[in-house]
Amino acid sequence: MNFDLLRRLCATPSTAGDEGEMARFILKYFSENSDSFKTTPQVLSGAGFQDMVIAVFGEPRTAVFAHTDTVAYCTAYDRELVKIGNPKAPDGTELEGYIKGEKVEAVLRVTEKKSKSKKGTPEEVLTYESDEKFDPGTPLTYVPDWKETKQFVKSAYMDNRLGVWNALQQAHTLENGALVFSTYEEHGGGGAQFAGRLLQENFGVQQALISDVTLVSKHIRHKKGVAISMRDRGIPRQSYVRRIIGLAEQHGIPFQLEVEKTGGSDGNALQDSSYLWDWCFVGPPEDNYHRPGEKVAKTDIEAMVKLYRVLLENL
Repeated sequence: MNFDLLRRLCATPSTAGDEGEMARFILKYFSENSDSFKTTPQVLSGAGFQDMVIAVFGEPRTAVFAHTDTVAYCTAYDRELVKIGNPKAPDGTELEGYIKGEKVEAVLRVTEKKSKSKKGTPEEVLTYESDEKFDPGTPLTYVPDWKETKQFVKSAYMDNRLGVWNALQQAHTLENGALVFSTYEEHGGGGAQFAGRLLQENFGVQQALISDVTLVSKHIRHKKGVAISMRDRGIPRQSYVRRIIGLAEQHGIPFQLEVEKTGGSDGNALQDSSYLWDWCFVGPPEDNYHRPGEKVAKTDIEAMVKLYRVLLENL
């Protein structure tokens, strides 16, 4: 399995609220590769879609949602940084950004400030160190750090470049379905609701698969297969989840059942909307969540791609 496309996706900046570069990447990919697609899609983007891309193939029954944004930092005043989403990088992490097309570099500094309350926990103070002072509002992302071994791929922003990559893999074989490259998932989740309304009202689609990554935990491990989430903060309709589990079993695709109390994805945005959706999070587990060097096992990625092909054909 060739991961060069994934490497390039991981190196493309696309923070929540600033996903334009990723939208252009995806549109270029569709333009350059559509001759190899089994079905020519209707691609919706541009005016009225902000930085989202929606590709509709044939007569869709199921939509794949893959968010294109990442966590990061935004410069404020006096070298202070404000979080975009929930990044968890340690002190000394290398950051980069672009000002008027020119790349700039910085180092993250994480210090603690004592709380005014006697019982309060210390407050985290984020600043950047650089030879120059950046204008307020400059997004700073993790410097690309791609590493690949026989068993793993490792890079900043596997969340959710891997979900986007999986959706692009499905584009080559998809006959009937929709691919949604959504925005703002890491900082509000607004894009998925817009896409959900459009797909229901115009194409009658009411089923979704959430192409994203989850966390390695005590019970969800590397090399044990793709995770099928029974629930997180949201609870998908269990009859739909059981259909997905049944298809995974029927086709011999390795999977793990995940149950979490918190956390969420585009699936939660769909559930919180006024439209009824069947949805399920299906994705591999990763180490180093929201930090540089997120790590995913290649066998789990392979299981993800195989299961999505089965589900898009059979749901």
